Amino acid sequence: MQYPQITHHGAREGVTGSCHQLHMDEQHGLLIDCGLFQGAETSPEGKAGADNLTLDFPLDGIRALVATHVHIDHVGRIPWLLAAGFKGPILCSEPSAKLLPIVLEDAFRLGVSRDQAKVERYLKLIEQRLIALPYNTWFTLVDQPQLHARIRLQRAGHILGSAYVEIDLHYPQRKHRERVLFSGDLGAPHAPLLPAPKPPYRADTLVIESTYGDRLHEDRRGRRRRLEAVIERALADGGSVLIPAFSVGRTQELLYELEDIIHRKSRQGARAEPDAPPGTPIDWPQLPIILDSPLASRFTAAYRELQPFWDQEALRRVRSGRRPLGFEQLLTVDSHTEHERMVQHLTRTARPAIVIAGNGMCSGGRIVNYLKAMLGDPRHNVLFVGYQARGTPGNAIQAYGPRGGYVDLDGERIDIRAGIDTLGGYSAHADQQGLVSFVTRMRHWPSHIRLVHGEPTAKQKLAEALTARYELRQSSVRIVMP
Repeated sequence: MQYPQITHHGAREGVTGSCHQLHMDEQHGLLIDCGLFQGAETSPEGKAGADNLTLDFPLDGIRALVATHVHIDHVGRIPWLLAAGFKGPILCSEPSAKLLPIVLEDAFRLGVSRDQAKVERYLKLIEQRLIALPYNTWFTLVDQPQLHARIRLQRAGHILGSAYVEIDLHYPQRKHRERVLFSGDLGAPHAPLLPAPKPPYRADTLVIESTYGDRLHEDRRGRRRRLEAVIERALADGGSVLIPAFSVGRTQELLYELEDIIHRKSRQGARAEPDAPPGTPIDWPQLPIILDSPLASRFTAAYRELQPFWDQEALRRVRSGRRPLGFEQLLTVDSHTEHERMVQHLTRTARPAIVIAGNGMCSGGRIVNYLKAMLGDPRHNVLFVGYQARGTPGNAIQAYGPRGGYVDLDGERIDIRAGIDTLGGYSAHADQQGLVSFVTRMRHWPSHIRLVHGEPTAKQKLAEALTARYELRQSSVRIVMP
């Protein structure tokens, strides 16, 4: 067998369950991510899905795991990886090393055990395995006569700590070198809080995500204007706006953008009476932004501690005295009792408020209680700002809500009368232009590209766009959709 070889254990025909194995030689393998499947998606063999987290591939020769970032669809099966006998280190960026234990503690409590002693033993094990790598620094994995292998992490701009992975392979006996690159999830340019990803100098083989490989996002300013306009229109209905959001990444970006809207509205001095009827302009400076997710609150606190990794725009706001992730109108709901009271209060009063709660695809978490209580009331609105995978309640609400349909939540059929909006361009993923640019801005373009982490249409459209650019350059490329 000619090495290197790549096997995809997840995110092959969809966008969840990211898990890729690089076979560097007969004895040495590297695992890139080990994430949960969500919705209707399963592993390539169909054995590991949302209800079956068992690993369906052997661990022989896997010497290390690289976590590109801490989203659950990239790291959520790590507890099962360890239980299956994986003994190697977990490599990630320095910010991810701070965020990953929070994610894995939650995954362990939900999927394995809530016993505090077991949780603490597990977290101690995780922290012993973690190796935090500085960005743009080579780390040696293997140094043997038949193989020299090293990796380097670079900023991917998706969420704080996200990285793409460069793997430099040297086979002295064959006199062969190869640079393999795994993109992880690449961020959109000018995403809030994060520096934009910079493409590497070169790659021979590239494994790249294709979530939005079939579409273009609008620019940052346009997205923010649309966010503001959609929220204002929704609040004018006389109710609350529910935003399902993942605890890490999307929530912090939303808070950052909402703080900026409130800051600008406050400077304009526009106010409304407290008991104004529906249709009255919104009193933004007094509008409560309710973060109802203990996990998201922990991540937001960690984000604040990781300010050195923020971009220059965000740091300028901090220096001017603003608190982008801890502003006055932000209310956090921690205990379950407080959560139940908040759901009852907003359901009863329908007062203008913005609620951000997990999870992002409405398949669990506190957002489900809000939806069960408020989806049937036309005064309320649901705003989707993230991808909704096939088979999730979020996807059903998004698809059937505008038609007056229904959704099943916790075995209960809920008629959808609330307004449903989607800000598709408000994404932490690169669009087609960003993905193509990541490839074509390299000095040496890859000759082998593998498209993963996307629906079939998205992968096909991205393949066509990449092929067109290679043809213009009169360069050859092999594009594979595994």
